[in-house]
Amino acid sequence: MMTDPIADMLTRIRNAVRIERPHVEVPTSKVKRGMAEVLKREGYIWDWNESTETKFPAIRLDLKYGPNGERVIRHIKRISKPGRRIYNGANNLRPILNGLGISIVSTSRGVISDREARQRNLGGEVLCEVW
Repeated sequence: MMTDPIADMLTRIRNAVRIERPHVEVPTSKVKRGMAEVLKREGYIWDWNESTETKFPAIRLDLKYGPNGERVIRHIKRISKPGRRIYNGANNLRPILNGLGISIVSTSRGVISDREARQRNLGGEVLCEVW
């Protein structure tokens, strides 16, 4: 029984990047689709698509590496957990590593990065940090 599907997605990405897999598949949900779109917009993955070929629908993330095989995603960490939700207003969303990383935030307008949340003056639940 899986109690935290978002942490499962982040762990699958972390493990795939560690062994330099070209892609990874995770079970689908609306929040995971939003997170995948944010990772694509911010340049951490090449692309993502949803496959319904199997019994359970899944999202396939095409992971991104540098020209010499450097990892683009070096660190991915779950912030808000089922036992302790972390909510921040737009004023409290600070840049990660002085703007080199991002936080993924679930807002009333969907799942967006911390940069977009500050521009739109939106707060929400901080799902994870990526750099």
